[in-house]
Amino acid sequence: MSDINHEPARQIEPLPETQSAQCAQVLAIRALNDAFRSDPSNYVVTAGVAGRGAEFMARAAQLVREHCTFTEADDPFGEHDFGGFELDGERLFWKIDCYDRDLQFGSEDPADPARTRRVLTIMLAAEY
Repeated sequence: MSDINHEPARQIEPLPETQSAQCAQVLAIRALNDAFRSDPSNYVVTAGVAGRGAEFMARAAQLVREHCTFTEADDPFGEHDFGGFELDGERLFWKIDCYDRDLQFGSEDPADPARTRRVLTIMLAAEY
């Protein structure tokens, strides 16, 4: 005899349409941010990071590309647009901002690459 509980399977309620659309948008933004983060030619650095030299900047860029641990504390919206790490005893942050195509205002739709330009900035925590 088996001790398996034979309760009827529970039906999973579908998400309301607005919630489902929000989830799809977050997943699209996350995918775009992850792809953008994978190319270091997209990065800009602050004066504090640049002042530490080319080798430091290259290692910082490598850590940004490799970043794969996101928590509720640093990624509350699930968009993979912020992270932090330690390098040579310094705390650094990276942040992706989404702008309109002219880099004048925030993007109206960060999930739409035709309407959005991303900027990834690597900075010392002290510069945040």
